[in-house]
Amino acid sequence: MQPKSNHYSESNANADFCRIFDTKVLGDYWPGIQLYYPPVKYSPQLGIYEDVEVASQRMKRHAHNTNAHTLIFDLEDGCRQKELSRTLLRQELPILKQHNKSVTIAIRVNPFRTAEYDLDMEMVRDMADYIDVIMLAKAGEAYGAAEVRDLSNLLVGLNNKITIQPIIEHPKSLKIAPDLMQYSTVKHVVFGIHDFSKAMGIHITPEHWTEELKFFLNQLMFEARIAGKGVIGGVETLIGSSSMPDKFVEPNDVRRWLDLHGENESRIVYKHACHESAMGLTGKQVIHPGHIHLCKVAYTPSPTEVEQKINILKAAIDADALLGGAIRFEGEMLDPPMFGKALQTLLRANALKALDDEDRSFAMKVLQLMPNQVIRENWPYGVIL
Repeated sequence: MQPKSNHYSESNANADFCRIFDTKVLGDYWPGIQLYYPPVKYSPQLGIYEDVEVASQRMKRHAHNTNAHTLIFDLEDGCRQKELSRTLLRQELPILKQHNKSVTIAIRVNPFRTAEYDLDMEMVRDMADYIDVIMLAKAGEAYGAAEVRDLSNLLVGLNNKITIQPIIEHPKSLKIAPDLMQYSTVKHVVFGIHDFSKAMGIHITPEHWTEELKFFLNQLMFEARIAGKGVIGGVETLIGSSSMPDKFVEPNDVRRWLDLHGENESRIVYKHACHESAMGLTGKQVIHPGHIHLCKVAYTPSPTEVEQKINILKAAIDADALLGGAIRFEGEMLDPPMFGKALQTLLRANALKALDDEDRSFAMKVLQLMPNQVIRENWPYGVIL
């Protein structure tokens, strides 16, 4: 009787392993924390709207140094001076992109084939080299999935690196969500909670909207997971006056700061962000700079959590149990589904630009031990093997 070979040898004979692995197969970085930044805004103190010069100075003071993953320049609902805002963006986007190369630039355009949409597209044509994402408001409500198809065709001719984030703001859009997500230009979709709740006639509250819209968010997440796309969570309307320092990154430190210095608004926003992160969402929109770091720490695995997941995976590899078997770790019995979740934590940190080179290298080595199908099960975002 032949001796039984080890687990990896057996699996290698029966499964398609990825021996040459590159981080590109994990897809692009996630949208992360997206800050709505008004191009030209109203000044309550002066009682007038800014001019281009004042708005430009404000952008240089704040937008150039933001710690958000993404800046959203809204030309739709949050913008009254649309033409002036487009003029500002034509002037400032090249400067911003040069000054802050790490931030993702997103433009929220008006609904498809409206007069303002056509003007938005003229600006996009001129500024295509400085734009990363087009967020399509009211996606699919008027013309269905053809909106994303036509916008995709336009962007391919301008800059094939620009992606589209359809905003689901109506039950019609939710119904055709699989159709909206079928295009390769769509990596993530946005759940527009306020317009969606208005269309449904649901009265949501700033404190409990995650529970009040849970059914519809779960439905969108279900369709997105099948399609291998991400979902960006709802924007909060609560605004406090305190901001948590960037040095707090561990959950215990965050909770301590919230207990000692945080306001009720901050506690609610953090709670919602933690809930969305636990549900696997890939981004969250905020309207106040003070919410950026608060939501970042909720969405991003902490250094302690990353270290724990690495230790779990090392123990699984040492026990030859990564693809089959169970181990005892810190008083808990763990098996391959739990190892997959540990790996997901590392890949999530990587997608949010929070994994150092050494830990990223370890995650890649773990992936090389897995069949392609198992990789797809654990990480569907952009994997093409």
